[in-house]
Amino acid sequence: MKYRQLGKTGLDVSVLSFGASSLGSVFRDTDEGESIRTVHAAVDAGINYIDVSPYYGLTKAETVLGKALKDIPRDKYVLSTKAGRYGADAFDFSHERIVASVDESLARLNVDEIDILYLHDIEFVPADVIMNEAIPALQRLKELGKIRFGGICGLPLQLFETFIPRVDVDCIISYCHYSLNDTSLLGLLPMLEASRVGLVNASPLSMGLLGTRGTPDWHPASPELKAACLDAARYCESQGADIAKLAIQFSTSNDRIPTTLVSTANPANIQKNAAWTEEPIDEELLADVLAILQPVHNRTWVSGRDEYNLGIGGDKS
Repeated sequence: MKYRQLGKTGLDVSVLSFGASSLGSVFRDTDEGESIRTVHAAVDAGINYIDVSPYYGLTKAETVLGKALKDIPRDKYVLSTKAGRYGADAFDFSHERIVASVDESLARLNVDEIDILYLHDIEFVPADVIMNEAIPALQRLKELGKIRFGGICGLPLQLFETFIPRVDVDCIISYCHYSLNDTSLLGLLPMLEASRVGLVNASPLSMGLLGTRGTPDWHPASPELKAACLDAARYCESQGADIAKLAIQFSTSNDRIPTTLVSTANPANIQKNAAWTEEPIDEELLADVLAILQPVHNRTWVSGRDEYNLGIGGDKS
């Protein structure tokens, strides 16, 4: 496993990191014992960064992860969780709730300190709430010794362009913007690097777009984007390859992207994902897949308030 520095935090994180959303049965019913074994398998494979949220499984993911972490020395992992989003339409970024949320997360996770706290999906609330309530709460939590670093996360890249020049954050999580079908995150890198903001890339499979089973009905991508991604996945299958492998290798191979989050509740899957990062990418297959996806390259979808989605009409090229 390779490691890279996460911006100004000074933390060295594995190029592949573990997203614990699957532990909350977000994607399928999960077995708690298998979920715990998956966390242990991730750490054994050299993965040292784990991310979770109270939103995932309505606190189930944090609870199960906390049980798994009991058996792992604290210096073996970097831990992040989130605050502000607690349900599909349940948001509370008030100073008081952010501080209370961290106390609740600390108890569920069985730790004394959280390495990084992200404000979760801030595109759904007005900017002044984030500026006047949530960001000061991050600073207060640092002063209390309950978190080491603070950050923001969300889907629209315009979100980060809006906030990074205006607030002091240590890290961000961006998802669905550095994958085989969408590399628009590259446009944000100069700003991040200039301010030394740590970058976590998430969802290298674009929330399930890159797979042969077809996209879930809830996925917000356009029919054209879904069809192109399915074509790419089926092409890989016809070549005896797995598009998931290609996607993970692609996302973790860029030295400017410190780490990429993947989520699973299957020990064999996380071991396989970690092993893929050590293997050379199939350049010919990659070129073929990128050609299939070129007509929909960098298309995205709306998330949150209008001011963070300017120019995106359902999807954007």
